[in-house]
Amino acid sequence: MTEPLVITGIAAPLPINNLDTDQIMPKQFLLGIDKSGLARGLLYDLRFDADGRVRERFVLNRPEYRGAKILLGGSNFGCGSSREHAVWGLQQAGFEAVIAPSYGEIFYFNASNNRLPLVVLPAREIEAIAAEIGSGSGSDKQLTIDIESEVVLTPSGRRHAFSLPARQKQMLVQGLDMVGMTLRQEEAIDAFEAHHWAAQPWCRIGLPARQQARMIGRPGADRPGGLTSQS
Repeated sequence: MTEPLVITGIAAPLPINNLDTDQIMPKQFLLGIDKSGLARGLLYDLRFDADGRVRERFVLNRPEYRGAKILLGGSNFGCGSSREHAVWGLQQAGFEAVIAPSYGEIFYFNASNNRLPLVVLPAREIEAIAAEIGSGSGSDKQLTIDIESEVVLTPSGRRHAFSLPARQKQMLVQGLDMVGMTLRQEEAIDAFEAHHWAAQPWCRIGLPARQQARMIGRPGADRPGGLTSQS
């Protein structure tokens, strides 16, 4: 699977520093047993007032930013609790990338694992982009993010270079999550495991027969030192 390497769309400025995951996805929207329906909860308390009325001046409620694909955030975007729902909500609401000066660490890796590109640019460059976007209309509010070339293009043609860590870039380009990245090393993992058991056979600890019966058929049961190695 290969993800789109170029993202083009309306960019919505949300210059709020320390916007935490509790604000991005409030707790009342975490009650479901699956990932569905999270777009409704995205930034709910910013989009609506205490009585549930739309805050018309909030950027995502304004007609010119309807259908935005890129969010221009503030420093430490996505700090706070580790709720992955914040990433899922952004994606379900149609956002394909975020640009900010910095991110909460757990949010950053949750986004990487779900293949939501997070671009890091200096605050002054984001401010300049937001000013250009704010003065434009229609296609003049669109940015282009080229993941492979690592550059953001503004409507006026200005180029803002960014850098992605090699691992995160590979995950985006090749459409992999962390499990997929690990499985690319399966041969090396198998070789290490075989060497480990050959060199240290005394490390093998068999499982009780009842636990073996319960676990039988699971991946790894037929490997050296696996579930069926000893009783």
